[in-house]
Amino acid sequence: MKIKLVAAALAAGLASAACSASEPAPAATVSAGTTAGATAGAATGKVSANTADESRIAAALKAAGVDNPERWAEEVVEYRPYAADDADLTSLRQNLAKYNPGEDTVDKIVSALTP
Repeated sequence: MKIKLVAAALAAGLASAACSASEPAPAATVSAGTTAGATAGAATGKVSANTADESRIAAALKAAGVDNPERWAEEVVEYRPYAADDADLTSLRQNLAKYNPGEDTVDKIVSALTP
């Protein structure tokens, strides 16, 4: 999918350059790593706790400064699904509390996620 998007962007840029040699072609921008449904809050950098795969969740947790993000991503995936109307991910917070990670860690985890 990513390759197709990049190829399409390059083709569009080349076509534009061929049509108007005197003007520079606009820069093609492709959002790396975003797939439909994988991120509910792409504009905010958050990923969906319900649909993102474990590696994307781990990357988001790492970016949020969570220690041992792979382990916490595994827990996020384990406790799916999360209610779509629970923006604070209350059920996830309750499940993570079992591991006594500390309030700061839970806040960082939740800050990287959307339901």
